[in-house]
Amino acid sequence: MPHTLLRIATAGSVDDGKSTLVGRLLHDSKSILADSLDEIARTSAERGFGGEQPALDLALVTDGLRAEREQGITIDVAYRYFSTDKRSFILADCPGHVQYTRNTVTGASTAHAGIVLIDARYGVQEQTRRHLGVLGLLRVPYLVIAVNKMDLIDWDEQRFAAIEAQVHELAGQLGVGQTHVIPVSALQGDNVVERGANSRWYTGPTLLQLLEELPEPQQHGTARLDVQYVIRPQGALAPGLDAEEYRDFRGYAGSLTGGRLAVGDPVQVLSNGQPAASRVSGIRTPSGPVRQAEAGEAIVLLLEDEIDIARGDTVVAGQLPEPVKSLAADVCVLSPGRLAAGDRVLLKHGTRVAQARIEAIEHVLQVEDYTRIPARALELNDLGRIRLRSAAPLAATDYALSRSAGSLLLIDPRDGATLAAGIVKEEEHVPA
Repeated sequence: MPHTLLRIATAGSVDDGKSTLVGRLLHDSKSILADSLDEIARTSAERGFGGEQPALDLALVTDGLRAEREQGITIDVAYRYFSTDKRSFILADCPGHVQYTRNTVTGASTAHAGIVLIDARYGVQEQTRRHLGVLGLLRVPYLVIAVNKMDLIDWDEQRFAAIEAQVHELAGQLGVGQTHVIPVSALQGDNVVERGANSRWYTGPTLLQLLEELPEPQQHGTARLDVQYVIRPQGALAPGLDAEEYRDFRGYAGSLTGGRLAVGDPVQVLSNGQPAASRVSGIRTPSGPVRQAEAGEAIVLLLEDEIDIARGDTVVAGQLPEPVKSLAADVCVLSPGRLAAGDRVLLKHGTRVAQARIEAIEHVLQVEDYTRIPARALELNDLGRIRLRSAAPLAATDYALSRSAGSLLLIDPRDGATLAAGIVKEEEHVPA
């Protein structure tokens, strides 16, 4: 039986032990290569790491940048790949500092589960709330809270229970679905991969057991292809190809999202802002022609009808979302400066980039208590809701129904810098 894949993102305040937890997870699951382990041991010894603890600084597994190792912090998102007998994982270790919140948005944008660390000594901090807000904004299906450094409070069960109650209250405010809270010691390894002897009062799964057992996230929405490139014949005829087919070949390349697409399926197309209909006549992959394709595959799509399709257009199996020009979005500001009503931006939705204008700033989310207050502008790392007006119709849907069809980026038209990342709120749509 093939392994299912789970994408994970870690988050939390500075010095909560994210990199050490990831290192422990990889080390105890025997997912670190021998030469990498030797290098970590040498570097740990040179830095005098250890004392009474084993002389392995497990944070070095993910903190690979020189600045990260010198400062003892995580700056960029570090991706690690590992697997067990039950499942394969892609893990994104995200920074904890507030100035790197945009990196956390990047790491969490494709995550199926978010692991948020909390230092048992200090409980929920402001940056913890911010990261919970980001995970809630991005609708990450599963939230796992690792209450770390339990060894420093002598595995106090009452302290853990208080933090657990606070976390569930915050998750309820954010509308987060499934939330799991686990007491761990990343440094000593308790309840990360192996169950610890110091927490006999805890009867739940270890962190790895939980990650292995989480249900596979379900794909929402219908199959969708945002066209990245139109393939037309160029150059001499390659051996084995039919000359007539080669001459008439017109394929639409992109990554399939949302579901399954098969030859013969009817499709709707949003081309140059106008809807059209056709049927799938062929599907090509890097391995050759196939009868059907699954979400996540890179494909070249062939249609029965000749339609003027270009990069940025959208092909959907089933009902095409009603094209819209005016929409509302919850955004996280990723660039220094401010977003204000009247600002002109480039709006990237799927593979389409359109000119757009910010019509209004509706509110900003206060991370202290998750209240929404009116605002006239949004600053770096702010979470808030805005209204946008696009110059071109977009096949946008609610993010809760489709991550790909419900996500967008705002880009500075002057220098190409990414200003904000956001998710579409369908109930606010105004038809084009």
